[in-house]
Amino acid sequence: MLFAGCDPEVAAGPDGRILAVGDGARAAAGRGAEVMRLRGVALPGLIDSHVHLEGLADDHLTLDVGGTASLDEALDRVRAWAQKLPPDAWVVGAGWYNDLWPNPAFPTRRHLDTAAGGRPVYLVRKDGHSAWVSSAALTLAGIGTATDDSAGGVIDRDGRRQPTGILRETAMHAVSALLPRAADADFDAGMVKALAGLAELGVTSVHAMDTARGFASLQRLHSAGRLPIRVTYNLPLADLHYAERLGVRSGWGDEWLRIWGVKAFLDGSLGSRTAEMLDGSGTSRLPQAELVDMIDRCVRAELNVCLHAIGDRAVRRALDALARKRDAWRYWRPRIEHAQCVHPKDVPRFAKIGVIASMQPIHAVADRELVDRYWSQVATQSYAWGPLAQAGAMLAFGSDAPVETADPLQGIDAATTWRRRIGWYPELAISRAKALRAYTVTAAYAVGMEQHQGSLRIGKLCDMTVVDEDRVVATIVGGKVSWRRTPR
Repeated sequence: MLFAGCDPEVAAGPDGRILAVGDGARAAAGRGAEVMRLRGVALPGLIDSHVHLEGLADDHLTLDVGGTASLDEALDRVRAWAQKLPPDAWVVGAGWYNDLWPNPAFPTRRHLDTAAGGRPVYLVRKDGHSAWVSSAALTLAGIGTATDDSAGGVIDRDGRRQPTGILRETAMHAVSALLPRAADADFDAGMVKALAGLAELGVTSVHAMDTARGFASLQRLHSAGRLPIRVTYNLPLADLHYAERLGVRSGWGDEWLRIWGVKAFLDGSLGSRTAEMLDGSGTSRLPQAELVDMIDRCVRAELNVCLHAIGDRAVRRALDALARKRDAWRYWRPRIEHAQCVHPKDVPRFAKIGVIASMQPIHAVADRELVDRYWSQVATQSYAWGPLAQAGAMLAFGSDAPVETADPLQGIDAATTWRRRIGWYPELAISRAKALRAYTVTAAYAVGMEQHQGSLRIGKLCDMTVVDEDRVVATIVGGKVSWRRTPR
């Protein structure tokens, strides 16, 4: 296969790897090669370093309350959805974001009780760190005035200790464990749509942060040859013992579906007010002793770690724990996911310890007003891509979809020109070249794939994102067109 009309020309062999790049590509492809003419510039395939495929799949199966401009609009969607369901069926959905409503106060179960007609309701907040549930859902989960908060979780209560209907962090699990699950065939259909949507955005590979449910679906699709993009899977801490027993190591799998690391939550999020901050606010989801134990176990098992840390205290705790294990083994590439608030004293520690900053620039666009309103004291050190890069840290960029859009071009814009356009601490921005590198070269390095992905070089996988006039026109994975824009 020869891809012509792009810059540069690229020839791919039957194994999906690059044979030649540039003027010699046509000759290397041979006379009988199929020629695909694409208009635009060929970039190395863009990699999303942090995505939730299960959430994207569920978006095609459950109620979407994202983008609602008010509480009333969200309730209207709940009401319309509930009317189509049997009397006792659950209403399950996600996407509500009270910070954009005229009254940003968190909603209550009473609102849902009326709108859903008494049904059990479970709606996850946009950031995934809080759930809005109905009275029926609380009853089924056994949550009442005498129920204690779970470790790392909070049950919001009124003045009489009655649960308000907002569950934060691990408190969500009591209800989420009761949710009805879609049949495998239905879930796989949602996953197919989710993966196709990513390909349409120019994404050629993702680092997925999901549970065994998502991995099982990906395995079924892979066996059927239905993966349009590559997936590196990171398992949750709760499943680490299974990997230890099986002897699974980082890198197990093939070029389409492989295992890399273990994902653990140190804190929550800014939006749910659960980010663990140095001022004492927020929620600690993983005590330091358990974090240290997890890292020790992962090193022994030769599994990498992906540590969710958003608040500056959570980031510091992650760095403290990782500092003990620098250069633990050959492919030790520990990551801090999000790293949204980093104290200036901790910025140089990323490079010193060898920790990858796995960040999502698009979060800054959504969270700017929130940060200014509630955390103005740390705004000058939030989403600090520039200082981290200047200090030598490796940046791997992603989206955290479905929390934010998975569009990597919007992510590149957020990391570069957006801050300068609006004048929001522009000194924290980075150059377009560095942003592109974070979506390609270092994203590949973050999962041990730098010899196979990240650049258009002979012998590497023929993964490309073709862009014309700041929009994706084609996505190439393994030398085959995964998605192509229909000509006008």
